[in-house]
Amino acid sequence: VQLQASGGGVGQAGGSLRLSCGASTRTFTHYAVSWFRQGPGKEREFVAAISWDGETSYYLDSVKGRFRISRDNTAKTVNLQMNNLKPEDTAVYYCAADRFDRRSPLPEDYDYWGQGTLVTVSS
Repeated sequence: VQLQASGGGVGQAGGSLRLSCGASTRTFTHYAVSWFRQGPGKEREFVAAISWDGETSYYLDSVKGRFRISRDNTAKTVNLQMNNLKPEDTAVYYCAADRFDRRSPLPEDYDYWGQGTLVTVSS
């Protein structure tokens, strides 16, 4: 499975951006998908996860109420709507897929990764 992340760019504090993760094959629709991010000088951290059927989602505490993860299995995409952006959201964002639908916050539990898309939030 190849994943392609897109939608990054420069946003203003308090503004919004929408990231998308597209997959190359339909088997993607059976996998949990998460977004991770890695800020300058920081380790990669979990941001949000969604189950294969879109019924269950999890979020990093600092993005709860601001970010929303969703998926469209027909289109083979997972989106991350980011609202009320903060400068500390600045990072490279990666989507990742887990064949076992664990919705884990651990990067090592993911089998497939997208290439990353840069989000910069200006104050």
